[in-house]
This record gives sequence, C-alpha cells and structure tokens, in this order.
Amino acid sequence: MIKYLLLVSLVIHATLANSESASKKWLTLNGQRPSVIARGGFSGLFPESSDFANQMALGTSVHDVVVLCNLQLTKDGVGICQGDIRLDNTTNIAMLFEKGSKTYKVNGQDLTGWFALDFTADQLLANVSLVQNIFSRPSAFDGMLPMSTVDDVRNSNPPAFWLNVQYDAFYTENKLNVTNYIQKATRLQGVNYISSPEIGFLRRTNGVVNKAKTKLIFVFLDKKATEPTTNQTYGSILGNLATIKTFASGIVVPKRLHMALYASGFANDFTTSYNYSYDPSAEYLQFIDNSQFSVDGLITDFPPTASEAVACFAQYPDIKPTKGQALIITHNGASGVNAGSTDLAYQQALEDGADIIDCSVQMSKDGVAFCLDSVDVIGDTTAAAAFMSLSTTIPEIQQPAGIFSFDLLWSDIQTLQPQLTSPFENKGGLPRNPANKNKGKFLTLAEFLELARVKAVTGILINIEVSVSLS
Repeated sequence: MIKYLLLVSLVIHATLANSESASKKWLTLNGQRPSVIARGGFSGLFPESSDFANQMALGTSVHDVVVLCNLQLTKDGVGICQGDIRLDNTTNIAMLFEKGSKTYKVNGQDLTGWFALDFTADQLLANVSLVQNIFSRPSAFDGMLPMSTVDDVRNSNPPAFWLNVQYDAFYTENKLNVTNYIQKATRLQGVNYISSPEIGFLRRTNGVVNKAKTKLIFVFLDKKATEPTTNQTYGSILGNLATIKTFASGIVVPKRLHMALYASGFANDFTTSYNYSYDPSAEYLQFIDNSQFSVDGLITDFPPTASEAVACFAQYPDIKPTKGQALIITHNGASGVNAGSTDLAYQQALEDGADIIDCSVQMSKDGVAFCLDSVDVIGDTTAAAAFMSLSTTIPEIQQPAGIFSFDLLWSDIQTLQPQLTSPFENKGGLPRNPANKNKGKFLTLAEFLELARVKAVTGILINIEVSVSLS
C-alpha cells in the first residue's frame, strides 16, 4: 500500500508544479489554490495524529498541506492531539487504567469515559496506544503507536499548523487554561490557524495572538446545537456573520463578508461514500471546481484524495479521456451508476469515455429485440410485481424459476421499470445509489444501434447468451 501512496504523491507534486505555472484563477477569497488541511494527519488510514499519520500526510499531499491537531489538555497542562474528548474512543486507555472512567458535564451533556485531564502527560505517553475509532478503516496499526503531543506534531515540520480547540469551556470549568496554553504555543512554536466552535474562546484569543501570523476560524456545529458561551444556537449565529468577523477571519459556512471558508464533514471521512459512485474526489470537486465559488480549504482525514482533487482534477474542463492502448468496454453501459441497459446507463458510459458500448440482446414474445443483461427479467426489472404468474422453470436456461423475456410482449416490457442492482448488495457491501434505482428506459436493439451511430462510438459489442430464446 505504501508504494502506491508514494506514487500518488509523485503524481500530485508533478501535476501541481505544472498547474501552478499555468496561473490558474481560483474563486477563493484570496484567489489562491484551496488549501488541503489534514485533520490528524492521514487519519483515514493511520490512527489520528500518530507520527505515521502526520508523516504520510506530508509525503502524499500537496507540498503546502496544513496539518490539523485537535487539542486536549492533560492534568499537568500538556497539549495532546486527539479529536475525541473521551480517550477510550481512540486509544486503549480503558484496558490500562480500568478505574479511570469518570463522568463530566460537557456542553450540557453528561459524558462518561476516560478524559485527558485526569491523567498526566507521562502516564498517557508512556502507556497508552492509539486505535482507529471508525471500524470500517484499517485496524492494522491499532495498539502500535503512541499518542502525540502538540510539540510532537509541530516538530514534524508541517508547512502550516492548525490547532482546533473544541472544548475550551469544559477545560476552563476544570481549572485548565487553554488561552494561556495557546498564547505560549503561538509564541514558541508558531500556529498558523486556530479554530473553535466557542465564541468566548475566540474573543479572548483574538487579543493575545498576532493576527498577521495566526488566523482565527469559527467552526459551526449543527444548527440546533447550542454555542456554550452565548447560549445561542449555531443556526441563529449563522444569521449574523458580521458579528463573527469581529473576532474571526474564517468560517465553515458559505462565503460572505470577505471571510475565508473552510469545508469539513465530507462523506469520505465517515463510513459512507458520496453519491454511491465510490469516487471520493467527486465530492471535493463540488466545492472547488465550479463557476460560482470555491472554498478556501478542504479539511479531511484523507489529504492525498483532497490533494488529488485540487492538483489533478480541478479546473481542467477541456481534459477528455485520452485514447490509448487500453480499450474500455462497458458492461450494460455504466451499470454501476444507472440501471443497466438503459438509455441513462449508455449515456453515462459515453460521457465517461467508454470506447465500446455493449448490448446483451433479448427477445420479446412479439419478436422485438432489446437490450437487457439476462433473459430472466426478474433481476433487472420490476417484473416480479406484475407478472409473477408467468414465472416458469426452463432447465436449459437456468435452474431457478424466472420470468423470461420471450413470454412478455414488448408493450409489457415497456411498462416495467429498470432496477439498479449490485453484485455485492446481498453480501452487505457497496450498495448503489438508491436515487437512481428505477431511472431510465430500456432500448430496443435498433435504438441502441442508432445511439451508437449518433454518438460515433469506436465500436459496439452485441452479446447473445441464450440463443434458445431467439429460435
């Protein structure tokens, strides 16, 4: 896996060098290329903020990647980098300090777990190991890597460093001063960005940092959640961005009032995939590659993917799939995006650069040749609901009973809806987009050939699997 990541890194850096020389114009606040912010390093693969995660983020991302640390404070005031305030969600601390669990009120809610403020830095760094907290991610590095302090991350020499302070009010209530820690950190180490969802903290920090060197970013949480220092919902605060500008230079909402905008919370950072295409760069491109706006930065657990979107794919509208030695032949069109053998599936395949489109020919009862993956129409259509009475068994074709195309008139088939299916769906993996489940219409063979002629495709593939149905 590592060698592939290094190859991606070389491609990203080479592409970025070429793209920057072309002086592309971006719709960001400052007109520069959007930043890539690695939350916890490459935390989509390695445990958050581990040395592996940070080093791999630096090696496989754009050359000016920003490394983000989620700040927690220990009992003795040492800053460590962990996104979850409860360490038992991201480490093996519960196994080592079995009696260390406590309950605290955090932003109005009682939370039970192992908290950094109950342990010294030495206790944590000498004993505790990191684990992945999203179970769909690799567990190969669980229990292998120690926690990182803010100093550790900063000493990895990232081009820029971002400190996110999620729980200032909580630490203040428990006699730990985050503002003093920040003041010292910015003076001794240099911090390029400081973010927080707490207005009170940002107001205090606004007076102690050099705003020419450190940007303050206000992080919006759920609209219905309550901001702890004003007791207003984030939804109501969103309606008064002018006030935010008095203490912050950036936000995580649509750009207004000459403030920088940083996007976070991408589907790729969680257990699902954006729009079921399993193309993680597609979601990033929405926010940076359009004619109306671009966010100023992408905050992500997968910095190589965001880097690829920025450096390789964004702002290249004239690039078309190149014709090389590889020959792209469809399987019922783009049948992973739209229902197979439909007009939408073929159109998508051609837009994606397919060389050859295919039609598996079936015959209706009245002799109309049309495209469908199987002579048994149950799997790819809604026939089971309307024509189950026509179900029959033909051992020469298949062992299970089916509803066969040659038992239906073409007018009957036209009443059916297509069905988007996945070969993995019954095994609990890789579901396909339910929004496209029944979209599109089936094509006769004549319509398929006309589509190929009009679109001037390189070639077509006609597949006749069950010749008995054509006799």
